[in-house]
Amino acid sequence: MLLIPCPFCGPREEVEMVCGGEAGAPRPTDPRALDDAAWTAWLYGRVNRKGPQNEVWWHRAGCGRWFLLARDTRDDRVLGSWPIGAAPPAGLGLGEGGG
Repeated sequence: MLLIPCPFCGPREEVEMVCGGEAGAPRPTDPRALDDAAWTAWLYGRVNRKGPQNEVWWHRAGCGRWFLLARDTRDDRVLGSWPIGAAPPAGLGLGEGGG
């Protein structure tokens, strides 16, 4: 089980959290203008990179807030977390294309 560091509540077990997926996919400006194929591609078509990436998480059973988490998908290692809208902590090792 992962220990997820909620930036508001501190470290908590993964069962308290819900992963919202890869961060950084810009929302379509006019979702109603998309056909079913384009909407499906936006909802489900993610890079799914192997290595460090940014993800959006929700602390469902705690503070109820959304936050960003950097995680290495190769070994589930958590690299850091921070509130949405804040700058990520320095030294996360995301490199280019980290999400």
